[in-house]
Amino acid sequence: MDLCLADNAIYSSRSQLARIMSETWIEQNMYCPRCGNIFLQKQKNNTPVSDFICPNCKNEYELKSRSKFFGSKIVDGSYEKMIEKINTNNNVDFFFMHYSMQTKKILNFIFVPNYFFTPEIIEMRKPLSQSAKRAGWVGCNILFSEIPVQGQISIISNGVITPKSSILKKVENGNLLNFQNVSARGWIFEVLKCVNMLNQKFTLDDLYSFETKLAQKFPYNNTIKAKIRQQLQFLRDKGYIRFLGKGKYEKLFND
Repeated sequence: MDLCLADNAIYSSRSQLARIMSETWIEQNMYCPRCGNIFLQKQKNNTPVSDFICPNCKNEYELKSRSKFFGSKIVDGSYEKMIEKINTNNNVDFFFMHYSMQTKKILNFIFVPNYFFTPEIIEMRKPLSQSAKRAGWVGCNILFSEIPVQGQISIISNGVITPKSSILKKVENGNLLNFQNVSARGWIFEVLKCVNMLNQKFTLDDLYSFETKLAQKFPYNNTIKAKIRQQLQFLRDKGYIRFLGKGKYEKLFND
């Protein structure tokens, strides 16, 4: 895998140049993190669903690239369409690329499987003004920092490439959290983020300390503690944590 971006495009627009360079890099360097196929194929221009497809497993990917590191949020397209895709389980996987225009190199490259997207991590932006070309259109932000670390699979981190075998293993492990019920998905990921903030060994009371935070996320639920216990059982059954008895648990993963 070559970290250098091809610098032979002739576009005068900086954004067009960055798009061509990042897309070309994917075509020349990136494999499918789902099945391991050695290359990805670029979709036809203006394909509404995705940017790339794996010719082997047919999984689709959307690319978001920027010269600044991924902060707490990343600008995306239509809010309505994004929420609709998530709620109908029709969302694609995402690649997030951070590059340097000065050195023309990839600095960070992260893969996020589609099932880590929930309505809770999509933020509605203000509608465009009446003077805008698309007056009233409402875009969205992806709250990147709200994605559990298990869903942020780092293929390149600070210029260092993670071995392909390690990436495929992480994707395989993450698939344990892939289920269709979007509402349940939101709960498990919120509790998982709370678990990520605790020590390797923790107690049920440690998790109960997040009750107020979870109540703010799910204001219509009046059984927060019961939901916490339910999600812990799910994480235990999936091999993410171990129950030690008497309200004590141990994490079996690296957060």
